[in-house]
Amino acid sequence: MIDVRAARTDPDRWRAALARKGAAEDFDELLEADRRRRELLSQVEPLRAAAKPKGKPTPEEIEEFRRIKSERERLEAELAEVQTRYDAALARVPNPPADDVPDGGEDDAEVLREVGERPTFAFAPRDHLDLAQAHGWIDAERGSKVSGSRFVYRVGELALLELSLYRFALDRLVEKGFTPMLPPVLVREEAMYGTGFFPTEAVNIYAVERDGLYLTGTSEVALAGYHGGEELPEEELPLRYAAYSVCFRREAGAAGKDTRGMFRVHQFDKVEMFVYCRPEDSVEEHDRLLAIEEELVQELELPYRVVNIAAGDLGAPAAKKYDIEAWFPGQERYREITSTSNTTDYQSRRLDVRFRREGRLEHLHTLNGTAVTARAMIAILENFQDEDGSVSVPEPLHAFGAPRKLGAERARA
Repeated sequence: MIDVRAARTDPDRWRAALARKGAAEDFDELLEADRRRRELLSQVEPLRAAAKPKGKPTPEEIEEFRRIKSERERLEAELAEVQTRYDAALARVPNPPADDVPDGGEDDAEVLREVGERPTFAFAPRDHLDLAQAHGWIDAERGSKVSGSRFVYRVGELALLELSLYRFALDRLVEKGFTPMLPPVLVREEAMYGTGFFPTEAVNIYAVERDGLYLTGTSEVALAGYHGGEELPEEELPLRYAAYSVCFRREAGAAGKDTRGMFRVHQFDKVEMFVYCRPEDSVEEHDRLLAIEEELVQELELPYRVVNIAAGDLGAPAAKKYDIEAWFPGQERYREITSTSNTTDYQSRRLDVRFRREGRLEHLHTLNGTAVTARAMIAILENFQDEDGSVSVPEPLHAFGAPRKLGAERARA
């Protein structure tokens, strides 16, 4: 949640920033509810402090006490209604974007750099699904039979390649000082709210209603909730975690979009990075997460570009977000394979994660970043394909169980 006290002192600046995310009206509603709530509290508190008459009260004292009680109850009822409006507005207002985030929406991201040479082929390159189906590596038909649309089986050599990516990423992150973790994927509502996925992203979350639990779309939720309600020692910051988990997303707002293959599926695996740090360190930590993501993509020899996501395309928790988009020859365009976000103190306020500095408690900053998902795997398929349908696998993955060449036996046959 945002710092309402800070917003109250400079409402014009906050409103202008939140307008870039389309949240100006929610912010206005929050400030109005906040104003009325504080006004009512100033009226209710003296009435609550009014004591009953001591000894045997006079008729006048009884009448006055009844009047005070009636007025207090009336004001408390209005206060409860205003508090409900305040809480609802506070839950909806997103984190304002950083000043260096571009204006606009999905199509207005700022391209910061392109890295690597796009491959050239002496044949028409195929997309990942054509390549995989020729070898039986991706079975979307049986996935649909068993689980419904946008579920797939990864079979044989491809399953080994995908698993090697996750082990490769975890190995590199541990070398950089991240603590590896296998988190739960079912969480309570408090964790979803605390990370900012509720209420705005609730439509994309699978719910296990009988148990009051939710399947996470990223291990960011479990990692952010890990220290919920805690006071972290300043000398231990930053804390850096790397988690592998299965993820689930309903993709409710993506009907008819990216339905081919496994670029956008309901169940996928991911290695996620998460950082807790002091507020003054979060910009540097964000740059560090981006640098790590770039190192991983460079080690896999994938051509890519880095984009600064526009304000209107940022999720509620993010103040700034970078995407890495790999080149997909079969689609002849760049597509997102990782992202990293600075959520500043938005999540720590909701989850009440603080640290003590010079005797004073402060909310720290949190950041998240994708190390790798299966999208890197399908980018490998498309970028390192041969005319015979085989695929050369980047050398760093060999040590983690990936075949040196996918489809080699079939190609020789």
